This record gives sequence, structure tokens and C-alpha cells, in this order.
Amino acid sequence: MDYKIFRIINQLAGRYSVLDMLMILISNKVRYLFAFVLILMWFRGYSQRKVTVYAVISVTFTLLIKMLIQCFYFKPRPFMKRRVGILIPSKMNSAFLSTHMLLTTAVSTSIFLHERVIGAVMWGLSLLTGFSRIWVGHHYPSDIIRSLFISSLTSIIVEKVFGPLKIMNRKT
Repeated sequence: MDYKIFRIINQLAGRYSVLDMLMILISNKVRYLFAFVLILMWFRGYSQRKVTVYAVISVTFTLLIKMLIQCFYFKPRPFMKRRVGILIPSKMNSAFLSTHMLLTTAVSTSIFLHERVIGAVMWGLSLLTGFSRIWVGHHYPSDIIRSLFISSLTSIIVEKVFGPLKIMNRKT
């Protein structure tokens, strides 16, 4: 089932050059937009600075989880086992979990928990990033969904654990 869904999306790669360029752009560059949004939020005031701190903590824990999982589990990328359309070169590391999806979802979930409108837009960009990673031939849909789940859960846990600790208390 995972491969069938992958094929449905990935077989579109190479057919529409404008969409291919857009998917490559999203796949490679959207994560920098997330960093830019966090930098902007840092300078917008105390409450948004706090969101930035939670997002950075979430990203850190999410990447640590990924490193831990990859010590024990390796899943080949789609192009390593099958002949698939690949639009951009990729590392030959494990497809499980998608680093791009982990980063974007951890940030967007952290933002969404505090700022619904910006968070919803960021979530949309996260989903588009995951779709683009399938389009360019780097990940299976299950890799994207699991990455989305793990990073969202990590962001929620970080919020629940660090929220009561009153990180960055405002000085009166």
C-alpha cells in the first residue's frame, strides 16, 4: 500500500516541469522559511520569543529521537530498492524518518499551540514539504506520516513539560 501511494505521487515527477521546479524548491528551501519565521518571532516580543524557545527545544528533541532510532533501524530510500523518478540527488541514509518533515512539523506544531493562524499556515507548508519529499522520490508516505506524528507529539510533550516550568520568566 505504501509503495502504491508513493507511485501515484512520484509518477507525476518529470511530467510537468513547472511543478517539478516548485516541488524541488519546496523540498529544498521551505525549511529556511521556517527558520526565518522563528527569527522574526524572536524579535516580535516576549510571548513569541517564548514560542521560538519551545520550537527550538522541540526540534532538538525530535532530532535526538531520529538519531536514536537510526542507530537501531535502517529503511532504504525508495530509489535504493526500486527504479523510481528522482528529481534531485539524495544521501544514501535511512528514509525513516524524514528530517525535512521532522523540522517543519516540530516548528509548525510549536507555533500552532500558541499562534493559531500562523501555525495553521506553517502546518500547511509542512504538509506541502512532506508531499514534495515523496514527489522528488526521497521518501515513502509512511516515512512522512511517522515523521509528522513523532515531531508533533514531541512538540506537544515539550509544551506540556516546559510550559509549567516558566521558561524565560518575564522580569518585572
